[in-house]
Amino acid sequence: MEDNNKVTVKIYGQEYTIAGNTPREHIMRVADYVNTKMHEISRALPAGSISSLAVLSAVNVADDYFTAVERLSGLKLQNEQLEKDSKHYVQLWDEAKKSFLQYKEDAQASIEQREELQRLFNEKTVDLDRMTTTYRQLEEKYTALLSKNEELSSRLKTQQEDKAVESSAMKELEAKCKDMENSFFDIQMENIRLKGELERYKKMVE
Repeated sequence: MEDNNKVTVKIYGQEYTIAGNTPREHIMRVADYVNTKMHEISRALPAGSISSLAVLSAVNVADDYFTAVERLSGLKLQNEQLEKDSKHYVQLWDEAKKSFLQYKEDAQASIEQREELQRLFNEKTVDLDRMTTTYRQLEEKYTALLSKNEELSSRLKTQQEDKAVESSAMKELEAKCKDMENSFFDIQMENIRLKGELERYKKMVE
């Protein structure tokens, strides 16, 4: 605790010694404030006694004090509200920063996902082009095979027709051969019969 300060001050023309543990400058400032109040009231009430001026000054000082206290209370409440608002705004700012960071992360993820999808799309496009080329080649081969198949079918049909003609000719030849065989057999039988008759005639001549 600081030592008491004794300060001699002049209030409304009279000197007073004031002791206190507050700084000298503070005591002088308070005394000057009271002196100013008394002179203000004396100008409003020139005929007033010193005691009346002192009481009225005390009332005015008390009024200023309570006004200052009320104002200070209001300022405290305002300060508390400002602190709450500040905390709220700080919280909102933190949430906004988190949201922004999350947005940046999501945006980066979206960019990476889009790049990956673009890469897959490009790969699928290449695969599709390759498959289209392969399909066209197969289609050309299939068309060529169809043409060749039609040609082979035509040849086969021609061969079958030729075989049918050959088969008919063979059957005809076979029939002629059988006829020739039958005629040869008949001739042989006739020859044997003629030989028998010839032998019989020889015997009759002898």
